[in-house]
Amino acid sequence: MAKDSQKNGPRHVAIIMDGNGRWAQMRGRPRLFGHHAGAKRVREIVESCPELGVKYLTIFAFSTENWKRTQTEVAGLMKLFKRYIQREARDLFEAGVRVRFIGDRVKLADDLVDLMDHLELLTEKNDKCHLTVAINYGGRDEVTRAAKRLAYEVEQGRLSYKDVDAETLAKFLDTHVLPDPDLVIRTSGEARISNFLLWQSAYAEYEFVDTLWPDFTRAEFARVVGNFSGRDRRFGAVREADVN
Repeated sequence: MAKDSQKNGPRHVAIIMDGNGRWAQMRGRPRLFGHHAGAKRVREIVESCPELGVKYLTIFAFSTENWKRTQTEVAGLMKLFKRYIQREARDLFEAGVRVRFIGDRVKLADDLVDLMDHLELLTEKNDKCHLTVAINYGGRDEVTRAAKRLAYEVEQGRLSYKDVDAETLAKFLDTHVLPDPDLVIRTSGEARISNFLLWQSAYAEYEFVDTLWPDFTRAEFARVVGNFSGRDRRFGAVREADVN
């Protein structure tokens, strides 16, 4: 991508990685086969972020609704998450990637949470690329948890109800240290946001692509990121040319 395109490109990209199960079923394989293929694709996309000018990448790995899937698939996904962290931790650290996890960790197994904590600590000083992984995450759940923490602060007298506004609430979100996403991509041809970063994506641009996640290559990612520079982001305002 040209340097001019990088300057106008998205600083923060969020991805709903959809289509792993269908990708596997099309090949006569179990759904977990597709999830393993999708995990490998993550590495390629993360590696391409610096050259595309993407400083922040947030990926939707497991939603609060995904617990409704079969016990076999859920258990397999949890093992995959642990294996991915163990296998990729050193490479992520050496590549300068800072890793964060968002979502409610209460329902996750202790050994998985320990691995997540370790990876966050290991990479906390990295700044080349910021990778945020959403596990047991849901947009409504996040806002609900944030509202509860905010209400507790008011109840304890550390905050006045008069001080509660959108900016204050945002400080209690899982993503409070991250900029809002500029671009949200969903793969697999589905055109819905599935409870992902509801608050943060209020003014994000969306791109829905037909490609299943395991087939979403570095080249296609570059194309979608490149398309972003041609969009007119008004944030509710009107272009001066439209007024005159």
